[in-house]
Amino acid sequence: MTITQRKLPVVQHRLSKMTLALCVLQGTLAQASTNIWDLSLEELGKVRVTTIASGTATPLDKASAVATVITAADIEAMGATDLDEVLETVPGLHVTRSQQSYAGRYIIRGITSTYNPQALVLINGVPVTSLFTGNRGNIWGGMPVKAIARVEVIRGPGSALYGADAFAGVINIVTKNGKDLKDTQATVRVGSFNTQAVSVAHGGQYAGLELGFVIEAQRTDGWKKTVHTDAQTVLDKLLATQASLAPNTINTAKDMLDTRLDIASDNARLRLGYQGRYNVESSVGYAEALDPSSHINSQRYNVDYSYSLKELAPQLDVDIRTSYYRNTQEVKANILLYPKGAFGGDFPEGFIGNPGYLEENARIDLSALYKGMDNHLFRVGSGFTWDDMFEVTETKNFMVAFLPSGAPVFPPRPNGIDDVSDTAEVYLPESQRKNYYFFIQDEWKFAPNWQATTGVRYDHFSDFGDTTNPRLALVWAATEKITTKLLYGKAFRAPAFSELFVTSNPIALGNPNLTPETIDTYELAFSHQLSKDMLYTANIYHYRINDFISFVPTSCACGVNQAQNLGNIEGHGLELELDYSVLENWRILANYAYQKSIDQNTDADVGEAPNHQIYLRNEWTVASGVFFDAQLTWVGKQQRVLGDMRDPVSDYTTVDLTLRKHDILTGFDMSLSIRNAFNADIREPSPRSSLPTNEHTGSIPNDFPMAGRSLYAELSYLF
Repeated sequence: MTITQRKLPVVQHRLSKMTLALCVLQGTLAQASTNIWDLSLEELGKVRVTTIASGTATPLDKASAVATVITAADIEAMGATDLDEVLETVPGLHVTRSQQSYAGRYIIRGITSTYNPQALVLINGVPVTSLFTGNRGNIWGGMPVKAIARVEVIRGPGSALYGADAFAGVINIVTKNGKDLKDTQATVRVGSFNTQAVSVAHGGQYAGLELGFVIEAQRTDGWKKTVHTDAQTVLDKLLATQASLAPNTINTAKDMLDTRLDIASDNARLRLGYQGRYNVESSVGYAEALDPSSHINSQRYNVDYSYSLKELAPQLDVDIRTSYYRNTQEVKANILLYPKGAFGGDFPEGFIGNPGYLEENARIDLSALYKGMDNHLFRVGSGFTWDDMFEVTETKNFMVAFLPSGAPVFPPRPNGIDDVSDTAEVYLPESQRKNYYFFIQDEWKFAPNWQATTGVRYDHFSDFGDTTNPRLALVWAATEKITTKLLYGKAFRAPAFSELFVTSNPIALGNPNLTPETIDTYELAFSHQLSKDMLYTANIYHYRINDFISFVPTSCACGVNQAQNLGNIEGHGLELELDYSVLENWRILANYAYQKSIDQNTDADVGEAPNHQIYLRNEWTVASGVFFDAQLTWVGKQQRVLGDMRDPVSDYTTVDLTLRKHDILTGFDMSLSIRNAFNADIREPSPRSSLPTNEHTGSIPNDFPMAGRSLYAELSYLF
């Protein structure tokens, strides 16, 4: 059980009640005739539970994975306004940045690559994976938190349940339903960087249906940190030009609109979601050359419908779910991969490439749970996924040719910017992928206080063939206060379309010869309720990755990267957590994570992830309805990738402070939050440069600058 798992509002959920519930639950486990799944959801609700580990509602310390659950109350306490801030509190998970619009990269246990497709993100159990990039999409833009009921995180592989991409871990975002929302609440927030946000949430019962609705809108100018040299600076020195826009500030402005609708009856639930990202700026530039003028829009639509047939036959429950997801990327103002005057004046208007696409996927999932055998829960499931990358578009003012050496060159197009959509010159061919799967899982209480979860999933891909991924979890409730878990899991990740098929691109090229990457992970976890006020946990892990995929510089040293299977990686680590109620009104949560990931070909640290992390949160109830919360995050040094001779990225410490007052006036709640209160100079690693220079090995040598001190005020009213 992790330190972010059990938010206890002081007036309602004191830790002693949690301890009592745990003791009752473990006493139940000690009876061979009773299983944890026989408890009602109301009884399970007295302790923190999760369904992400096995599909069955299970107390976290008994879950068949190392899992974290962060509730809406946790999110409020930490003062977070975006999912990225929430995830940074999870031990062993670090949120860093991509040069692609500063999209968040969710690095779990040091496993990372160019686009970070190794972390699977689900919304209400449905993947939001871009077929193009394999991650959430380059214009992900983060996710506001008002619609989030809880975030469930598995640290470790999850392919036995969730299939492809559940590689380093799984992040499931559960949105609020009608039961989570009370009447109507309106919220406004203002803050640094000209940030303005408004949200409205409503929940209620209508004609026998449970309805929940949340809409959130936000705009921000983003932080303006200076980059002193960029990729064009390097080219200027090589070509004796003066085109670079550096030194200048990065560009992180964006507008956001998120809506969620949840409609439920006794057996059915319909969810609809929309995520619009508008006028998203280029951060440090898509080719790491500053680009102050481009804007990209992205729109995501999702709908899922589920129906539960309880007791379809004696002791048999059946669940059916269908879902549809659509993602778009549209360039609204030209992307300057390199600025005006680049390449010796061959591109007086700038080196311009505007990729767009529409992608969609449809899924149907069927699962059945059989409870008719003593001490067993059998779950079987099958499903089908259809992915389609269609309407790929591109306008650009350059061509692609190849020298006898194989090195690409990019001469200007005679007519300037041309539309090359539906031609051989487009950056990505339109493609489809189909996937059929079947899984079986058994949760077996084979002895008092012992439970084993075994499972295996078989997948067939239309473009990659077959893969089989097993899992095993052994849970021992040694005493009423101590639980030990031994875990094994295997996972795989099929290459994304950008890794396979991209051509005619001056930044990154695909490789159709790639094979899927796989991982085997072993874990040992331990939790101890030392007293009614103190809980601590510990876990160690070891993993081995085969055929790891990432983009690396091509041999031509021409500024282009290509996807490659780089070989094998071995990693190990330790995660420690503490939850301690010092006094009735004072609670401390802390965690520490260590990881080491080694490239087996070179015996070097994989890099671009911290080897050490510390998180500390203080929750203090100052007076009735008045809460003061402070959190400290320390991120250790981050090593460089092989061949990057720069010093490691320096460690940094941030302190965030949040003051909340409920009922400041009747119906009104208010909060004030300071992020990075001491204005730490935060840098996240920029990638190794693929340009032909020996002066430094990063196109942005001083790394990606992050936000300094910022202040936010929020006022909400419950109608």
